[in-house]
Amino acid sequence: MTSAQFAFSSAFIVGLAGLAFHRTHLLSALLCLEGMMLSLFIALSLWMLTLDSTNFSSSPILLLAFSACEASTGLALLVATARTHGSDRLQALNLLQC
Repeated sequence: MTSAQFAFSSAFIVGLAGLAFHRTHLLSALLCLEGMMLSLFIALSLWMLTLDSTNFSSSPILLLAFSACEASTGLALLVATARTHGSDRLQALNLLQC
């Protein structure tokens, strides 16, 4: 495993651990998801550069577009949650109640 592969896999694992263990605020969960997506984007881009293949060259851009859509949806949910519940704490949300 090269140092670049180790760096991107460890960045993904740190984002996954942050998502699993620090679930107090919605904003921190969204930032962990965004970090995971960016590490996947960079790893996929470097993989395409090392293969010198043009067949899958649109894959990193497609992943980045989905990441931007996920970030905008998460921000909209964060704003809606802050307006209705007064904070972004995940303990304040109850999914069983409207």
